[in-house]
Amino acid sequence: MSDIEQSRADGIVTLRLNRPDRLNAFSDAMLDGLQQALADVATDPDVGAVILTGAGRAFCAGGDVKSMEGRATRGPEHRIEVLGHKHRLVTTIRRSPKVIIAMVNGPAFGAGLNLALACDFRIAAASARFGTAFVKIGFAGDFGGSYLLQKLVGAGKARELYMLGEQFTAQEALAWGAVTRVVPDEELEAATLDFARRLSALPGLAHAYMKRNFLAAEAGTLQDVLDLEATHQARLSATEDHKEATRAFVEKRAPVFRRR
Repeated sequence: MSDIEQSRADGIVTLRLNRPDRLNAFSDAMLDGLQQALADVATDPDVGAVILTGAGRAFCAGGDVKSMEGRATRGPEHRIEVLGHKHRLVTTIRRSPKVIIAMVNGPAFGAGLNLALACDFRIAAASARFGTAFVKIGFAGDFGGSYLLQKLVGAGKARELYMLGEQFTAQEALAWGAVTRVVPDEELEAATLDFARRLSALPGLAHAYMKRNFLAAEAGTLQDVLDLEATHQARLSATEDHKEATRAFVEKRAPVFRRR
């Protein structure tokens, strides 16, 4: 049984973390499989959106605590190298040209929470629970949460959530801006698929350049972003989707986008 399950329908790829007996805690095979799957879909023009979720009753419990004691014997330098390799996954998600939606079906803790935070959108079941968790095991955090959570909820709230390590609900996450939507548990899959289909029906190349613009805006100056927007707008003006949109406008019909 693979630690990553993949399915595809109507231009939407679903990637499912598949260690339900461990609440989908990370394994090396899971992280490597997810990295490869995201790399594969990144260049596939037939993919309009990606859904990331977990098998069973959890989204992802983060690191596998049972294996941590053995890792500590390998020394700090080895651990730095290993974590640096694993952290590439966050960069892959953030830089992916595809829109990635975390479908949070249950607990999302520690690095599992940060995996969801790296996605473009987070749709959570009403019963989902969240937590940074790191301080509970004497850790400071990994997988980019110090950056990602602060960007979404603000510096003060991020420090509180990290330093106390207390769990929070889906409704609290929504109020703080950490998730996009909260829906009843029984409606989670349908609501997420509907959201993904709406995105998939729009020009995927425009989404890809929007993601680049937003990434640049996080660290760059206004002038940096203005220059980048000009470049991206010029490139998109030559795409089939832009030309189709302008024809459809003139012809007073709905456009049909092909992500090209």
